[in-house]
Amino acid sequence: MRKKYVAVWLALVVSKSFFAQKVQKDTLTVLQPLQEVVVSDSKFELKRENSGKTVIKITAQELERNPGKTLAEIINTKSGIQIAGNYNREGDVLGVFIRGGNKSQTLVIIDGVRVSDPSLPDAEYDLRLLSPAMIESVEIVKGAASTLYGTNAATAVINITTKKSAKKKIVTKVETGIGTYQTAKDQNYNAGSFHNAVFAGGTLNRFTYAATFTNRFKSGLSAAVTPENEEDIFSYANTNIKLGYQFSKAFDIGIYGNHTRFKNDFDHFDFTEAPNRSENDQKRVGLSSVLRYGKGKGAIHLNTAYSVYNTNTKDISGDFLSDSKNVVIDVYNKYVFATQWHTVLGVNYIRDEGRFFTVDSDFTIVDPYANVVYVSDFGLTLNLGGRLNTHSEYGSHGVYSFNPSYVFSRANGYIKLLGSYATSYITPTLSQLFGSFGGNPNLEPEENRTLEGGLEYTITKKARVSAVYFNRNEKNAIGFDSNDFKSSFVNLADKISVNGVEMEAFWQPVEKLTLEANYTFTERKEDNVIRIPKHKANAVLGYQPEPRTYLSLSYAYTGKRLDTDFNTGENLVLDAFSLIHLYASHQVIADTLRIFVNAENLLNEDYVDVLNFTTRGRNFRVGLQLNF
Repeated sequence: MRKKYVAVWLALVVSKSFFAQKVQKDTLTVLQPLQEVVVSDSKFELKRENSGKTVIKITAQELERNPGKTLAEIINTKSGIQIAGNYNREGDVLGVFIRGGNKSQTLVIIDGVRVSDPSLPDAEYDLRLLSPAMIESVEIVKGAASTLYGTNAATAVINITTKKSAKKKIVTKVETGIGTYQTAKDQNYNAGSFHNAVFAGGTLNRFTYAATFTNRFKSGLSAAVTPENEEDIFSYANTNIKLGYQFSKAFDIGIYGNHTRFKNDFDHFDFTEAPNRSENDQKRVGLSSVLRYGKGKGAIHLNTAYSVYNTNTKDISGDFLSDSKNVVIDVYNKYVFATQWHTVLGVNYIRDEGRFFTVDSDFTIVDPYANVVYVSDFGLTLNLGGRLNTHSEYGSHGVYSFNPSYVFSRANGYIKLLGSYATSYITPTLSQLFGSFGGNPNLEPEENRTLEGGLEYTITKKARVSAVYFNRNEKNAIGFDSNDFKSSFVNLADKISVNGVEMEAFWQPVEKLTLEANYTFTERKEDNVIRIPKHKANAVLGYQPEPRTYLSLSYAYTGKRLDTDFNTGENLVLDAFSLIHLYASHQVIADTLRIFVNAENLLNEDYVDVLNFTTRGRNFRVGLQLNF
């Protein structure tokens, strides 16, 4: 199997040499866009200085500089975010914990539509289903955002935009890479990691198109730490197509389709070797349109999608089938009054359906919402919002947010003070209510209150530092109660509080050198939280010695954290660990061909990411990116 993939990869590399084009002036730059535009916290394109929320923006350039990595690995380097299992064998544990929250408190949005799998206990969207090669940009809004995005948006919203069509008639991009896949104790340097991505897109008069195909294959590691350490394979393939037509300057419409499949071998739940496999198949179709009016002041947006999720799990206990689907419709009107008042008025519809054993279950949510952003000409910005969550099982419940910020302008930048008070309302998932394993129809919704405040100091094109304090109270948090007689989801009796500090910094001392760093302190009280470190830090040093070459050295620190040995039920403290990664790329043919090498865990640190799961050691990846 490995020889087959090596042969395919070599064939791709050789074929790319025929597409070499004339050398042009290279436009690669490490400059960080300090005056960037953010959208997700208001649904309007506003300057970063006018945003009162903590927004992390991951650009296409940053995604291109992380070839072969998953989106989860890239997101995990940002402040306030811990994704458990990032350093394990791909396909294993992947728990998204943002600001000390759980998986059900983070919402993922793709091209304007929320995505979630109703068959999963937390209804989260598996970030393994997304390849950076298919993504144009990512915005992560931290803190409560339920007024704009509804249930589940309690700790963060991960807003993803897939690749857009190019302005030329046709543009093609190809990326391919091969690498090792080994542990710290077994440095065999066999090829076990392969990834490929192809993008084609363009504009033909009023018609636009974009298509992306990506795949990954990983072999060589066992899922669990066992004496046998037999190989467990992970394979993934994704196809994403977007078509659009602009009828006029005022009206355009787009449709898209996505098909994702992955197969994952895994071991027995008691961490012994077993020939288990899970096959996941997801299909999604959607439509988006925009009708502009009032000389550009107003616009009516429609985003809708229909998704189907199928999972076939085969283990030594038997075969288990999981089928679910959902419909999401979001329609809203944006209008700008007197250039300073940015208003949004909309309604969101969700219908989740799933089959658990032989019983079909469903619920619907209908949420009207409104949001207003006032941007003054003297530094004050106010972001106010409200939403009425109307659930077929729970009736109606309101949430609101109040988010002021103030900017003190300076000759070379600005100082921004920001604050936020917001409530969130998280209704139980379909699986938590009616699922085959622990479903409890008597669950109560979770209610959250989030308070945050901080400051940001920016020196134009040179530096930016920020610090934010957050505090969240959770009521009726949902957990899983397991005992000898009955295991089910329950509402935890006590209130839970989480507080922390996030610090971020960017510095460009000279044109060729950049430094980015972040630190997060997270403290969760009143419950026995696992896999969330109290201290976490990341740093990336980027250097561009000449226009065609880019080097980066990154450091990642993960502090001590609890994890549970599910064989004994005992909670253990996992040691802190530090990792160093190295990346280098060189533009062989400007604007056409770039080669790269990536070294992960350069010092071959031997550590435990998630208890009883295999952790990766030093690994190397080489490849190329081709544009034509």
